[in-house]
Amino acid sequence: MFGTHSGMHQAPVRIYISLVLLLTLPSALLGQALPDQSGGAILHAEGGVWVNGYEAHDSTAVFQGDLIETKPGFSANLNLDGSTILLAPETVGKFEGGFFQLDHGVVSVVTSKSFKVHVNCLRVFPVNDDWTEYVVNDVSGNVQVNARKKDVNVEREQRLGKASPQSQSSEKASVHEGEQKSYGETEVCGAPAPPTSPAHTIDMKWIAAGGGAGGLLLCLVIHCFGGGSGSKNPQISPATP
Repeated sequence: MFGTHSGMHQAPVRIYISLVLLLTLPSALLGQALPDQSGGAILHAEGGVWVNGYEAHDSTAVFQGDLIETKPGFSANLNLDGSTILLAPETVGKFEGGFFQLDHGVVSVVTSKSFKVHVNCLRVFPVNDDWTEYVVNDVSGNVQVNARKKDVNVEREQRLGKASPQSQSSEKASVHEGEQKSYGETEVCGAPAPPTSPAHTIDMKWIAAGGGAGGLLLCLVIHCFGGGSGSKNPQISPATP
């Protein structure tokens, strides 16, 4: 008697749990929705892409501070609200929510949310919030910025103190639609700090990889990402803080 009544009482609970699982499992398995965590994105890849030292799945959630590396012959897409970022083969950098910190390689950005790319002390970002497409290449010590659709700004970050009024005009430059400009990373940002511990060996590996990958990545910029021949001398120059 009690057993039958208990079973009848539990039946609606089991049905409810089953319905909840049916409604929630498909979206979790598909992994297509953007992560709930603020600043998250979905990384799409077909092998050869690593996140924080582990090989990524076809659709992987990434969050602020995650290190992404694409192996030779493999690329990846980062999708987030209002922006899509294509990482070319042999690209290394960190996803930082509202921007991508590029250490080495080529990224192509299509955004309506002013998504930025940082390279050392340089910041590349759309002039307006309209749909903008641009490419940033950092392979051989020269940061190349190609504005494919709409204009973008290239700004030098002030690390110490403030720029004087005389030097403020040299701290920001515009790359107009259809143009490509190059900026000497060492000239603008200063010489990189020397390694201070064995932990910096990974940075030296990326630098060494840049020599062999330069031809491939330059080809991607010129042919695949539409690098133009309208290069102009950069307007940014190093400023004394």
